[in-house]
Order: sequence, then C-alpha cells, then structure tokens
Amino acid sequence: MPELLQYDFMVRALIGGAVVGALAPALGVFLFLRRLSLIADTLSHVAFMGVAVGIATRTFPPFVALISTGSAAAAIEYLRSRRLLPGDAALAVFLYTALAVAVVLISITTGFSRDLFGYLFGSVLTIAPVDLWLTLGLTVATVGFVLLFFAELAQTSLDADLARTSGIRVDVINLVLAVLAGATITLSMRVVGVLLVGTLIVVPVIAALRVSAGLRQTMAVAIGLGVLSAVAGLTIAFYADIAPGGSISLTAVGIMLLAFGAGYMRDRMAGAASRR
Repeated sequence: MPELLQYDFMVRALIGGAVVGALAPALGVFLFLRRLSLIADTLSHVAFMGVAVGIATRTFPPFVALISTGSAAAAIEYLRSRRLLPGDAALAVFLYTALAVAVVLISITTGFSRDLFGYLFGSVLTIAPVDLWLTLGLTVATVGFVLLFFAELAQTSLDADLARTSGIRVDVINLVLAVLAGATITLSMRVVGVLLVGTLIVVPVIAALRVSAGLRQTMAVAIGLGVLSAVAGLTIAFYADIAPGGSISLTAVGIMLLAFGAGYMRDRMAGAASRR
C-alpha cells in the first residue's frame, strides 16, 4: 500500500479532492461559457469574508462562509438580471467589499492565524468526515440539477436571449448555478483553499475546450482533468511537503499547458494531412 494511503487524513483528502475536482469543472463549464469565470474569484473572496466573520464571532466558519456565498451569489445575479449593474461591475463591488471586510475583521481580532491560513490555501489535516458528507451531498444535488436541466443550461450559456424567448426561466437557472458555485467554493476550501479553488472551476475547462468537441464531451474531459489535477496535486503535496492548494493549482495549470500542446500538435497534423 502506498505510504500516503496509510494515513486517514490523506484518504479523506484524496476522496474530497477527487469529488471537488469533478464538481468544480462541471459547474465551471457553464460559468465559462457565460463569461462569468471571475464569479469564482468573487465568491472565493466572499467565502474568505465569511471565514473571517466566523473566526471573529467564534461560530463555525464554513457555515458562515456558505451563507455568505449563497447570499452574494443571489445578490449578484439579481443585480445582473435587473441590469442595475453590469456583470463585471457587480462582481467587482462584491469582491472588493468582501476583501475589505475580511481584512478589517482579521486586523481587529486574531490576525492571520494558522487556522485562517488553512482556509486560505488548503490544509489536508482539517478535512473531517462531515466535510466529505457535505461535499457528496452537494455533488448529488449538482449532478441532479445538471442532468435535469442540461438542455436549459446549454441554451442559456450559448444564447441567453434566445433561451428567454423560448420560455426558459433564464434568471432562475442562472441563480441556481451561481448558488451551487458558491456552495462548491465553500466546501472546497478545506482541500484547495478559498483563494485557489477558482483554479479548478476554470483551468480544467480551458484545457478541455482545447482538446474536445461538443458540450457533453467538454464537460466529461473537464471533469476528468479536474479529478486528475486534485489527486495528482495532493499526492505531490504529500511527498514534497508543500501547501495542497498551491500544488493542485499548479498541477492543473501544467495539465492545461499539456492540453494546449496536444491541441497544437493535433492541428498541425490535421493541417499537414489536408495538404496532401
């Protein structure tokens, strides 16, 4: 048996990482196609604020972060859908406000403690069985949502105006997607960290788009690359004794670069074959 599997905390981390690695890109495909990739960064900072509020009030930080990201996702979608603010402006307002609140709370309470660094950059030692159950529950809810509303998600991602004229409740679909993204970020912070979880939402999707054709294939490849990034990154972090969040993120970026190289070679070969 490999050494890392002899530790219960690493087994929990690998299971949690694999689930997060599958969950994040599954939502990230639709966020990326909507040009809402930055919502991951925004909700990550909101989750950071929630953690700071939880630490300051001595409540369970992940619960406060979950409430914060869900509320922020709903508010952002409301402002966007009612055209009260442009999408990028709404994201910027929430991102910088959340970051400012977090910094102020940290400065007047405990400062940057070890626990806070674990939430920021991931810590395999803090992953508890309850985190796995919550993540699996969110996965079931997300899979059910995607399977039931795949056609609606695809239409609203590719042409929201056409979807709206077709009778699809675009606002509701976008709201549920944003709330699920916020919940995913919150439950992923134990493994990847709130400041790096956006990597798993965006980077595997970019890599999959380079080597895949069609929405379903892109999603399947993105999920596979997300799982590979999480598991490989955690394994590297264990043996190299480095932060798991950074290791997972750099692994995902490395896989993306390989995907771009593979796509480039495929295009060159296809071009050479067409000239014969």
